[in-house]
Amino acid sequence: MFTLLKKEIRSFLSSLIGYIAIGVFLLLISLFMWWIKSDGSSSNMNVLDSGYANIDSLFMIAPWVFLFLIPAITMRSFADEKKSGTIELLLTRPLTDLQIILAKYFAGFVLVLFSLLPTLIYYYSVHKLGSPVGNIDTGGMWGSYIGLLFLGAAFVAIGIFASAITDNQVVSFILALFLCFFIYTGFDFISSFSLFGKIDNIILALGINSHYVSMSRGVVDTRDVIYFVSLIAVFILGTRTVLESRKW
Repeated sequence: MFTLLKKEIRSFLSSLIGYIAIGVFLLLISLFMWWIKSDGSSSNMNVLDSGYANIDSLFMIAPWVFLFLIPAITMRSFADEKKSGTIELLLTRPLTDLQIILAKYFAGFVLVLFSLLPTLIYYYSVHKLGSPVGNIDTGGMWGSYIGLLFLGAAFVAIGIFASAITDNQVVSFILALFLCFFIYTGFDFISSFSLFGKIDNIILALGINSHYVSMSRGVVDTRDVIYFVSLIAVFILGTRTVLESRKW
């Protein structure tokens, strides 16, 4: 399993698209946080114009960039194996379907982690820019990072599932993008119509956004952790079911 995990990471890092995806992620985050000037609205994301020593704008922008970055990372996972015909060879290895899926899943998660590590420079910069120096809520920031990692982990599980359904990388990307977008914001949108009374709160809780926002406040609630772990498990098991259906 670890051999396959290392192979997947090397395969991504040896391709130009991998560096382009991570580079675009960091570029977009940097533009919104440091370069695009404030328009005076309450939703200002520019750190230098906000007047507060925090990097909250990172945790506001990153999920939307992840909607495109993570499907780009995961779209090759199984779709490319199917298209090239190597999926049959992969499934004959002395590994269970679940081990193969987990190897590809953790490879995708490690790449998401790689994309986030450079953003620690933003924390260091704001830490130094604070008045006095170090005037930043470090505990809250780490809580927000944990929330962002859980969100990224959920998107990777969804992307792996989408890649297992098709042998076309473009279709995999579009399907993962749609699923991530719907699960992130769709339930919020449905519950906003207040059509189902008390059930609206349940519908809201089915979406990623409410749990991510909760964790982004720096509070790591057990209920939010259970939600993300359950969501990841559902899509990993769904991927396993798709792979096993090839044997029927």
